[in-house]
Amino acid sequence: MILEAKNVLYSYKSKRDKIVLKNVSATFEEATFYAIVGSSGSGKTTFLSLLAGLDHPVSGNILYGGEDIRKKGLNYHRRHNVSLVFQNYNLIDYLTTEENVKLGGRKNAGELLREVSIFREDWKRNVLQLSGGQQQRVAIARALASEAKVLLADEPTGNLDEDTAQDITEILKESAHKMNKCVVVVTHSGELAKQADVVFRMKNGELQVLERIDDSSAQPRS
Repeated sequence: MILEAKNVLYSYKSKRDKIVLKNVSATFEEATFYAIVGSSGSGKTTFLSLLAGLDHPVSGNILYGGEDIRKKGLNYHRRHNVSLVFQNYNLIDYLTTEENVKLGGRKNAGELLREVSIFREDWKRNVLQLSGGQQQRVAIARALASEAKVLLADEPTGNLDEDTAQDITEILKESAHKMNKCVVVVTHSGELAKQADVVFRMKNGELQVLERIDDSSAQPRS
């Protein structure tokens, strides 16, 4: 176990009576691809942000390697323990493709761009000149440049066409299975969730492990 949520309760700071997460507990392992599904507003993106150290719970703990992430600080956790892929890419718009990837860490930017099928002629282009699918590939390459063992992705295929979405899903799977990362993805996509090793459903602020995923319904484990 590399990452753990332990009895996590979260409410919005402006609305203390609005409980978003209700004593959620879950464990995450290296070399495993996880998907978290659920309707909009169910709390899944909030949960991902807590795992990333972008915020902290009202009560309960987020543990990395068995230690509360607040012990070394949330900034340390974000810098050393996790890498992030956002739905809106969060690339630096005045930098080139290659420069954006280099911001992620010390791994060879060119090799990572080749791995995500960004061709050499695009490496020196400004990222705003790339398509949405290309920008998401660059965002993933930037995350993979980090030595962090945990990769967290929020709706990484949400804005992409079907073929590109499948390519991105394969990259995420390989990150878990070949690079031994713990990959946790929040998604509305049933197709992506079907390819995960473990699927959670967030519903009304509570987390369930699903027995299977299909396009109409998924059955939680009892």
